[in-house]
Amino acid sequence: MAEQNADALVIGGGLAGIVAALELLRAGRRVVLVDRDTPERFGGLALWAFGGMALVGTPLQARMKIPDTPERALADWLRFAELAPHDTWPLAWARHYVEHSRAQVYDWLLAHGLKFMPAVNWVERGLHGDGNGLPRYHIIWGTARHMTGRLIAALREAGADGRLVLLHRHRVHALDHRGGRIAGALVIDEDTGAETRIAAPVVVLAMGGLNGSHEEARRNWPPDRPLPAALLNGAHPGADGRMHRWAAEHLGAQITHAGEMWNYAAGIPHPLPHFPGHGLSLIPCKSALWLDHTGRRIGPEPLVTGFDTHWLCQRVAAQARPWTWHLLNWRIAAREFAISGAEHNPRIRDRQFPLFLKETLLGNHRLVRQMQRQSRHFLVAGTLAELAAQMNQLTSSHDVDPAVLQATADAFDANFAHGGALENDDQIRRIRHARQWGPDRLRTCAPAPLQKPGAGPFIAIHLQLITRKSLGGLQTDLHSRVLDGRGEPVAGLYCVGEAAGFGGGGASGRRSLEGTFLPGCILTARAAARHIGTGQTPP
Repeated sequence: MAEQNADALVIGGGLAGIVAALELLRAGRRVVLVDRDTPERFGGLALWAFGGMALVGTPLQARMKIPDTPERALADWLRFAELAPHDTWPLAWARHYVEHSRAQVYDWLLAHGLKFMPAVNWVERGLHGDGNGLPRYHIIWGTARHMTGRLIAALREAGADGRLVLLHRHRVHALDHRGGRIAGALVIDEDTGAETRIAAPVVVLAMGGLNGSHEEARRNWPPDRPLPAALLNGAHPGADGRMHRWAAEHLGAQITHAGEMWNYAAGIPHPLPHFPGHGLSLIPCKSALWLDHTGRRIGPEPLVTGFDTHWLCQRVAAQARPWTWHLLNWRIAAREFAISGAEHNPRIRDRQFPLFLKETLLGNHRLVRQMQRQSRHFLVAGTLAELAAQMNQLTSSHDVDPAVLQATADAFDANFAHGGALENDDQIRRIRHARQWGPDRLRTCAPAPLQKPGAGPFIAIHLQLITRKSLGGLQTDLHSRVLDGRGEPVAGLYCVGEAAGFGGGGASGRRSLEGTFLPGCILTARAAARHIGTGQTPP
């Protein structure tokens, strides 16, 4: 068996693994980084992510007169997360996040030449104001793909003296544990089957979450929550939980909050899938009517995005069929329709500010036409009756009665028959509230009848629940050290990013304030590297 030696072995080539390796190289360590994917996919899900980050107390917030503080952010976090009093390490990581996201993430990224878009968005407000009490959602200019490219370039530069070894298309199948501590790992070349032993006194687990396959997602699904018959996959298929279970079975590591997931309620199959079951996560249009499989509006409380994603997912999962519908018109789609990630946001990804501004002000007709052309789940018709026929054809059913679909639209439009003073619809109230904040106003239509003359044609989007991120993982302390059943560190073993539930084995509890994942990767990775490299405690 071939053998390599290093001061530290990092398992996983996503954002958390890249940051951990970068910081370890800067601390003078020799690093081997093992990644299951191909070289062109180095960066994992961060290559495809949109780049939104929940950050606290930033200069950008100050410029927009947002009076945010760590204390206020922590209160929002804990209320939304519903963590239990005994969740010691998730609570500690929540506090660490809100206190240090400004310096450890925002300032650190600026120091790498990255920039944020000049607006802070307000997401996950909570159904009753129990989420983000203030706007905190910062967006990387260039999306997470640009950020990942910058950090990979910094990684290669830091390891240019030969202290970095990158092993793509390699998989760790066992950790080497000798004399009561980690001594490295056994690695298999996925293409040749050859085995290599990496000797290292420190191993950093950065292999992603637990739910990269339907089987794993279903295994971890909480038994007291509705589970739809079909799911799309928005996670990385390599995030299969294998190393989590190995560490638990052989080293006594603790997997906590495994059933907590950050899924999304509005997914469609990827028109050009990268793997079986690959889905796209849509950013649902606030002005679209969310319908069940029969074309009736889901209620009594209407489903509106931007307030409580966890609640949305449970409502969608509880429907009689594993799909729902969005009913909207072209006017709404041009202003509001978006797809999460770098792939379908080229103006931001490629930093084309004039074109981004044009599409924001005049509507993103380009994306709407693209999805009409590429996706059979994006239906367009001149009349509601024609649309109902297309909906039934897609699902091979007669579920949607054209008269029911017409009645659904008529009932909503009746709110506008006598002027705004006589509106009485919770979706309209939420839209008006969202439009009070400038960045949301730009991307949210003023309430109007669905059948407003000139606003057509009509659009129906066939939606499914899509898995995305694990909120649970291996339990870690504030140094990102993996803890055993006694709460003691497993000597030499660290865990960062989604593999650690973004800190502590589940720092977000049941709900994320959204945008906590990329910063969570950076914070946990930097904490591990700091402790490995210098022995310093977190600030």
